[in-house]
Amino acid sequence: MVDKVIATPAALALIAHLQHKHGPDLIFHQSGGCCDNSAANCYLPGELTIGPSDTHLGDIGGCPFYISSSQYEYWKHTQLIIDVIDGTGGTFSLEGPEGKAFHTRSRVFTDAEWAEVVARGVNGS
Repeated sequence: MVDKVIATPAALALIAHLQHKHGPDLIFHQSGGCCDNSAANCYLPGELTIGPSDTHLGDIGGCPFYISSSQYEYWKHTQLIIDVIDGTGGTFSLEGPEGKAFHTRSRVFTDAEWAEVVARGVNGS
């Protein structure tokens, strides 16, 4: 089964660190731009309201990962790959004080992968 969102070992290590520091129930949302550019942001429960206009792409490090439905329309043909870079990203994400920033890369699904994604439906269920 192809996943719509995956995380590199570095991202998984940072997620584990943040879970140890803040608790296991973190949430990710792919920012659509503005202040944090287009970045995967990590939040504590209650810091971000997930609504009907958000699409659940999957989980990384045991944490749900969402993207706005309108942004998903642009990126639906790609697998999001969450990585980590040195430096501070935006001001809204939990990893900022760690001197790291989550960084989103992507790759286009192969025809076979895309057929699988379509067969599972928009939310991958």
